[in-house]
Amino acid sequence: MTEKPSRPTQGETEKAFLVGIDIASSISLLSMEDSLEELNLLATTAGLVVVGEATQKISRPNPMTMIGSGKVEEIRILLEDTEATVVIFDAELSPRHLRELEKIFGETVKVIDRTALILDIFAQHAQTAEGKLQVELAQYEYRLPRLTRAWTHLARQAGGGGGRSGGVGGVGLRGPGETQLEVDRREISRKISKLKVELEKVRAHRMRYRSQRSKSQTAVISLVGYTNSGKSTLLNAISASDVYVADKLFATLDPTTRKVQLPNNNQVLFTDTVGFIQKIPTQLVAAFRATLEEICEANCLLHVLDCSHPLVHAQWQSVQNTLKEIKADHIPVITVLNKTDKINSEEELQAILALFPEAIPISALKKSGLDVLLTKIEKELFEAFEPIEVFLPYNQGALTSQFHQTGQIEFIEHGRKEVHIIGKLPVRYLSLYSNFLTSHIKESDEHES
Repeated sequence: MTEKPSRPTQGETEKAFLVGIDIASSISLLSMEDSLEELNLLATTAGLVVVGEATQKISRPNPMTMIGSGKVEEIRILLEDTEATVVIFDAELSPRHLRELEKIFGETVKVIDRTALILDIFAQHAQTAEGKLQVELAQYEYRLPRLTRAWTHLARQAGGGGGRSGGVGGVGLRGPGETQLEVDRREISRKISKLKVELEKVRAHRMRYRSQRSKSQTAVISLVGYTNSGKSTLLNAISASDVYVADKLFATLDPTTRKVQLPNNNQVLFTDTVGFIQKIPTQLVAAFRATLEEICEANCLLHVLDCSHPLVHAQWQSVQNTLKEIKADHIPVITVLNKTDKINSEEELQAILALFPEAIPISALKKSGLDVLLTKIEKELFEAFEPIEVFLPYNQGALTSQFHQTGQIEFIEHGRKEVHIIGKLPVRYLSLYSNFLTSHIKESDEHES
């Protein structure tokens, strides 16, 4: 049996071994093989070199090691053969799973799951102060329940500015009978509280900015889509800007806003947001709340799809699920089929269009189809009216005035506490009234979704 390799020194590329799991009771948009391929891309994005993989189908997770003991032993031997120092599971591991697996694989091997890998990628890519705060909070919230002595080697990952410095080991003085683990847990809890306070300040600043933007009545379009679908390339193409673009997952994290003039001289704001992915960590959704609110406050969403990807429909569904999770599924959506330059034939393109009949085919890279897209956006925002019925409290006088100025009122009644209005509004204003819809309309929407 070969001797276990020592951990790579700083700056040396780490070798990763991937473990794909198909749990019979779980529902996934991607097959085990497709999900494992995506995990491979994530590992490469994180700067790791994938040297091997193993898969197993299980009826339910093993409470000790997630997968069966025989498969664990098989992986342990393969780790020695491949000299891998990182094992990445394509599922979320419990603290017990991590503890037991690291005991079996040995102290030279680091065991992480898909969530930890995504958090590490975000830590490497965050550029702004806000992005770094968000990632650091997500990392600490993920690590707190998983903190064990076996995780001391991950202390260097704390922090959002690249995720490779800092740490919690050895912080502070221990009280009587207090273990280092308890000290670390208390320190992480303190850091989490501090980061939440900082992010609330960021959220308040964004709310003030959005309020000013709303007063100017400038329409906002948020670009959403699966990671690496070409959103940043599209923003550059329509705004003549230079947002960072790279052919890799999560190339950009921080929201970028650009002003764009539409064909009939209407000016709008386009905001590029972080790309989505299946099994998006709940810690990221919570930590990026201030950023994701940019999506929720938009007048229209531009859902950008990579139509050349073989799993384009699964990616579309994953984004739809995330939009519902962050309560942005009530906002009008224009679907964009990007990367048509990668489609081999007209027949193939027509087959994809059959899946998304209302979508606009474009190539952001080649700048083709953009005129049609911008015309569609302008029509959706400035010409399309939707029926709506609302009860506006008297302290929402600004919304009542806006309905008079921009909408078409068919019925209005002033009650004791509120104004009842039935009429039509331009699509770009609908989201402002979402909290004041009549109860029967809300129930109807929930039933349809």
